[in-house]
Amino acid sequence: MFVVATAGHVDHGKSTLAKALTGMEPDRWAAERERGLTIDLGFVWTTLPSGRQVGFVDVPGHERFLGNMLAGLGPAPVVLFVVAADEGWMAQSSDHRDALSALGISAGLIVVTRTDRATPDRVAEVIEQARTELADTGLAQAPAVAVSAVTGDGLDRLRAALDEVLGDLPAPVTDGRVRLWVDRSFPIAGAGTVVTGTLAAGSLRLDQPLEVAGRHGRRSTVVRGLQSHGRDEQRALPVSRVAVNLRGLGADEVHRGDTLLTPGAWPQTSVIDVHSSADDVPEWLTVHVGTAAIPARARPLDADHLRLTLAWEVPLQHDDALVLRDPGAGRIVGGATVLDVDPPPLHRRGDAARRADALAARDVDGRVLDEVTRRGAVLVEQLVAAGLPVDAPPPGVSAVGHWWVAMQQLHDWQVRLRGAVLAAHERDPLAPGLSFGAARDAIALPDAGLLSAVVSGAGVQSDGGWLFLPELRHDLGPAEAGIAELERRLAATPFAAPEADDLADLRLGARELAAGERAGRLVRLADGLVVAPKSPALAMRELARLPQPFTTSQARQALGTSRRVAIPLLEYLDARGWTRRVDGSHREVVR
Repeated sequence: MFVVATAGHVDHGKSTLAKALTGMEPDRWAAERERGLTIDLGFVWTTLPSGRQVGFVDVPGHERFLGNMLAGLGPAPVVLFVVAADEGWMAQSSDHRDALSALGISAGLIVVTRTDRATPDRVAEVIEQARTELADTGLAQAPAVAVSAVTGDGLDRLRAALDEVLGDLPAPVTDGRVRLWVDRSFPIAGAGTVVTGTLAAGSLRLDQPLEVAGRHGRRSTVVRGLQSHGRDEQRALPVSRVAVNLRGLGADEVHRGDTLLTPGAWPQTSVIDVHSSADDVPEWLTVHVGTAAIPARARPLDADHLRLTLAWEVPLQHDDALVLRDPGAGRIVGGATVLDVDPPPLHRRGDAARRADALAARDVDGRVLDEVTRRGAVLVEQLVAAGLPVDAPPPGVSAVGHWWVAMQQLHDWQVRLRGAVLAAHERDPLAPGLSFGAARDAIALPDAGLLSAVVSGAGVQSDGGWLFLPELRHDLGPAEAGIAELERRLAATPFAAPEADDLADLRLGARELAAGERAGRLVRLADGLVVAPKSPALAMRELARLPQPFTTSQARQALGTSRRVAIPLLEYLDARGWTRRVDGSHREVVR
């Protein structure tokens, strides 16, 4: 499916052309038909010779309804720019041209209507005039077709030319986020609230959860019913005109300019930095995006960049096209392109100029780098929500799981982590280290999943949920004297493990012994029972000399120790596979 909008001066035959192409009346209000003047948006549809289905958004041409016109053009990717052969280019032709230029629309046709009222030379003159006026827009090279909706002359050529234009369009994104700008909202008896709009990306299906976002906040809803071109649908794909029946919302709760959104996929913003080539931008203006018209205040950053503060939050992304309109003068000032949907605050003197320089220097990779650097770390889904490319992180950015992290931020976290581990050791040399949770809090890490990347480059090791510096494991603080004396005694009698009274005299409790074991200076056989690290190997040497298999008593005698030590020591050797049980009373050395 495809959606095409009309554009052009009032009373140049836009609605008549739409009716001639589709056989349907686009003017839906009696006042419009009586006055012969399109006031609001009209929607009709047809099938082209190729089989392509096309919906037409017929917009008003009168200057008083410029806002309605912009609401129709905003979401439409293709335009029929209409100029009447008998009148030629007129005032609102220029307004509509400026709107097309501001929105960056580059696909469409120039349609010269009412050829039954003009000579062939006049038709050629108007075509040339339209090309001159559109020379600086995306329609500069658009095909031109002359038609008469009254006689039908040229309509087949127009259909063929439109078919060709639509055939050259890139395929829309069908699996992307939904952001449907609402252009109508109305109640239907027995069904509830129905909204209409142009689905430009993503897809809609029955029972799909959505959010409605607008000046009155966000509300949750579900797709109760779905139509496109007057037919009930199970699923709607872009680009198409859709009518969506919403569950749980009244018609007075949804308005033109609101959006239907994929839940959680679109952050909203009311402060944006934009690029604009418009001259003489007023401080107070109206920003048109999609079908919304939002009061805003403009702060120039330099000649090409503005900061816009919007009256309410809107779901925007990078590269969104805006139309800037002076509400007092009733004219289009120019267009703008969104560069940043979450810009930094401007507090100090010179911040605006520095911000403008930063915006001017950024290419696409630079914008991603700037966004990640400014935040330190950003979820990839947040970059996607902002409309930034996430194919691969740019230089200076590291991908860590679902996060992109600035290399400088990663470096800072690593330095701070090392300092936090050192501080924890200085506070308590006997502690196993800094816990993962305390480490995350100490360096203000936004997500626990980032910790492994920080640890790997910080020269810090982990063991059992604790982080430590290897070089500090031998520093036992107040326990050092007791551990050193215990090492001296065990070196002389490796199987004479100290008794509880001996440990108490040395001021060595469970924490001190655990610290000595972590430092590799003791081996714990059981609670309160420790030997030297070499004792197990020395025991194996003596046990290997015994006739195999051997009993616990024979082992105790060979080692010259007590059952209190011999049994835990043999169990220690069994656990490591150095010895093994043969039966209930015998073991043997594993060769």
